[in-house]
Amino acid sequence: MSATRSSMLHAAIRSVAEVCPVARQIQHTLGRIKQITKDDFSPVTVADFAVQALIAVRLRDELGALAMIGEESAADLQAHGRGEVRQAVTAAVRTLRPDLTEDDVLAAIDLGNHDGSERAYWTLDPIDGTKGFLRGGQYAVSLAYIEDGEVVIGVLGCPNLGADFARPFAQPDALGTLFFAALGKGAHAVSPAEAYPTAGARLTVARDRRLRDMRVCQSVEAAHSRLDETQRIAAHLKATGRPAQLDSQCKYAVVARAQADAYIRLPTRADYVEKIWDHAAGALIASEAGARVTDIHGLDLDFTQGATLKRNRGVVCAVPEFHGPILTAIADLYA
Repeated sequence: MSATRSSMLHAAIRSVAEVCPVARQIQHTLGRIKQITKDDFSPVTVADFAVQALIAVRLRDELGALAMIGEESAADLQAHGRGEVRQAVTAAVRTLRPDLTEDDVLAAIDLGNHDGSERAYWTLDPIDGTKGFLRGGQYAVSLAYIEDGEVVIGVLGCPNLGADFARPFAQPDALGTLFFAALGKGAHAVSPAEAYPTAGARLTVARDRRLRDMRVCQSVEAAHSRLDETQRIAAHLKATGRPAQLDSQCKYAVVARAQADAYIRLPTRADYVEKIWDHAAGALIASEAGARVTDIHGLDLDFTQGATLKRNRGVVCAVPEFHGPILTAIADLYA
């Protein structure tokens, strides 16, 4: 792309910041949300499609031609009997872009149909943690830019995750937090409500903590990881810190801002392959804050394989002094 990396970062921040209120409004009206079920039986909401369309249009308008791997496809909206869902998605998009028709919205969603064959492209999970979203809990809008197999820009909009560490994750914050990072430039957090949230507090992971006090992130949704095994790893390390229980890539963010010490994602089944949009933005933000991010074998996450992390198994994101012991515990328990 001809745009500078700085202009790309700013466009990404603005695109995520402006969709956070849209996602929040849809979440607040869950009783009227129309759901459909994709082939993999994961719930998809109006917010997933609307957010993907809005971000794709914003990036295209600001940066020009767009290559993006998005999680959603307009084909899921074009099936017979889904007219009401298409209308709801279009209405949500038109709260920010009243000039777009239903056909425009469908075309915008499919701007995310890139196959990852180019040397540089965006990847987007419009609502990461959909079950948390439906439950009224934590979720994230996750956008990243990958160049020559390396994540160089990452933005996470966490509409329900506030700055107050004392607020329980199950109690949504009214403003939320936006996290962003550029490779080699550190990770930052800012309120998405700011007009131009391109500068914010620099993030640093927790330091000088004892292993026995390690705080491990746990998913609320058991299907997203093996909760009992995460607890088993903590017990093996004699770590008794209070777990941080929340869904989505918000887990990377709470490690980055020193609210937790580790996020362990063990494969839920032997054939499961992680998707890049589930990790690209969060992994960069955590890494830029000082965390070590690898798979469960200590290999760096490999973003050279298109839409998946097929050369990796699971994910371990932790403060540097705890990362090694966690890998050792995994090897001891699952050799």
